[in-house]
Amino acid sequence: MAQIPSSARRTTRRFQQVDTVETGQGGDGRRDTGPGTRRADIRRAIRRAIRVGSRLGPWKRGLVLAALALLLGLVMLLHAKIPNRVGNLGSLAETILPWFGLCIPVLLAGALWRRSASAVVALLLPVLVWLNLFGELLSDKSNPGSDLTVASHNVGADNPDPTGTAHALAASGADVLALEEITPQAKVLYEKELANAYPYHTVQGTVGLWSRLPLSDTQPVDIEMDYGPLADTKPVAVRMAYTRALRTTVATDQGPLAVYVAHLGSARVNPRAGFWTVSRDRGAHALGKAIAAERNERVVLLGDLNGTMDDRAFADITSQLRSAQEAAGKGFGFSWPAKFPVVRIDQILVRGVQPKSSWSLPATGSDHLPVAAGISW
Repeated sequence: MAQIPSSARRTTRRFQQVDTVETGQGGDGRRDTGPGTRRADIRRAIRRAIRVGSRLGPWKRGLVLAALALLLGLVMLLHAKIPNRVGNLGSLAETILPWFGLCIPVLLAGALWRRSASAVVALLLPVLVWLNLFGELLSDKSNPGSDLTVASHNVGADNPDPTGTAHALAASGADVLALEEITPQAKVLYEKELANAYPYHTVQGTVGLWSRLPLSDTQPVDIEMDYGPLADTKPVAVRMAYTRALRTTVATDQGPLAVYVAHLGSARVNPRAGFWTVSRDRGAHALGKAIAAERNERVVLLGDLNGTMDDRAFADITSQLRSAQEAAGKGFGFSWPAKFPVVRIDQILVRGVQPKSSWSLPATGSDHLPVAAGISW
């Protein structure tokens, strides 16, 4: 038999190796399906999808992003229509409503990456809606020359340094100071530490008011507290003190000023109850009725209301009073939690007086930031 020259055998082997690499088959004719090959297949599929997508026009690319942008805008625009029947979803959405704006730059980045004209145009809706809702809060609306400075602070039942908190509040310069979540043990301490700066004060249950000006007509306000499934989350001293709101009259040089101090029920995201606000909402309604019955035209409400004023639950209050932060502050004025505030649940609301400025005070031992405002007649 004739022998094949060695040079020809080498050439034949090279062709066989090339054929094996190109076809992905081993010497036994089977296709290689190892992890490396599967990853290569996935990469090729992604490249093909990108090539197909890039062949679409800029108005046909990114339609999913465009739909998400329109949905975001509609959610913010129609937030009042989101029902509360399931887990109090409407109130939850309104509580975090400003933070929906963070979705806009995320969608914009996706639209630019996809070079989608339709998604960029669709983003105009959420941008305009967000600016309409919150654009005014970005500017500084404060003015000098207030006649009276008021402040409010949830001092915290678990505050490890109530003495330091009292000293910081006394040094704030506030003429009228409201405190919430006062325990019986801390009550004596606050009365002692604030006595020099504030000769007049009243404490009703867990809320109190300290003033440089005389007080009169002080009485508790029934806001119908009920902790429900959260009853075990609060200290006994706080749970046992039923009175969490008061009304008093401050004698000013310009006439009497009705001042309300309130600490409404908690709002919590609970696995069983969803966004649980039953007690808070009941208290907000009762407080709104008390303010509606107030005969004094000049009213200030100070307190931890455990909710933002965008929440529909406070309609009975916001229909009568306006927020000092929105009228004369800068930014959102977030007050809770103190270490990294994300919502403003500590409020100063007014009627019959002019807010001149509004701001947050430095953190104390509480998990809330104190808030203050200057008002004028």
